[in-house]
Amino acid sequence: MISASHVKSLLPEGKKWKLVWNDEFDGDSLDRSKWGFRMHLMQKRHSPPFCEDGVELDGKSNLLLKLYEKDGHFYSPHLQTGENFMDRPGESYDKFTWPIAKMGTPGFMHKYGYYEIRCKLPTQAGWWAAFWLQSPVIGSSLNPAEAGVEVDIMENFTRDNKISHNNHWDGYGADHKHIGTGDFIIEETADGFHVFGLDWSPDGYTYYVDGKESWHVAGPVSHREQFILISTECMGYRESESPSELLRKAVLPDAFIVDYVRVYDEIKK
Repeated sequence: MISASHVKSLLPEGKKWKLVWNDEFDGDSLDRSKWGFRMHLMQKRHSPPFCEDGVELDGKSNLLLKLYEKDGHFYSPHLQTGENFMDRPGESYDKFTWPIAKMGTPGFMHKYGYYEIRCKLPTQAGWWAAFWLQSPVIGSSLNPAEAGVEVDIMENFTRDNKISHNNHWDGYGADHKHIGTGDFIIEETADGFHVFGLDWSPDGYTYYVDGKESWHVAGPVSHREQFILISTECMGYRESESPSELLRKAVLPDAFIVDYVRVYDEIKK
């Protein structure tokens, strides 16, 4: 149940919905039974800017994912309700090196339904924020229905009211495929918060911004249970071991602020 003190969801019309999972970020600490930290980035080493610091609940039912600097480097947290097999360090068995390490206990995994976040985007350049769904085994085969699809419900790279929706499948190598909106301009709101949603059905993906449909993709559609990520990332570290020049100019403090994350299932007639 969602208490009356919390903001109501902007659910797509024409369907009946049932809440199946949510976090309103009440209390004074992150609920670790719901969220883990992503620490690796499709490689066999820790991704330098990913951290388990910088997470704060402000006492007003908001989650703050904070950008911070230490010794000339920048860090920000990356939360997830599950794990992807490529984001774990490899293990060696005799002469073979396998890409899959022992994965942790699965968290919240779900298939289809409506996924929604209410959030306030960062203000400083040099880092980005996203709300997305990932398959634990994306790229393990070239059948995205089985291996899954990365579904980027909202990605925000710049500070000029531009977001994008993106889908990726068939892994991240030579067979990688992608479709996206490009820059999508969002209108300013009175309190700075925006609502981003996705209706994932067997027939496709329909995206929403502040209660209005913004994009639809017929496929390919993942028919695998996937997990949720609320992520931030510091620019520059994918290309080198140092932050981007934009990031060096950031005026701190800055944060990606999340009011809630909710998941609904459609109630079939």
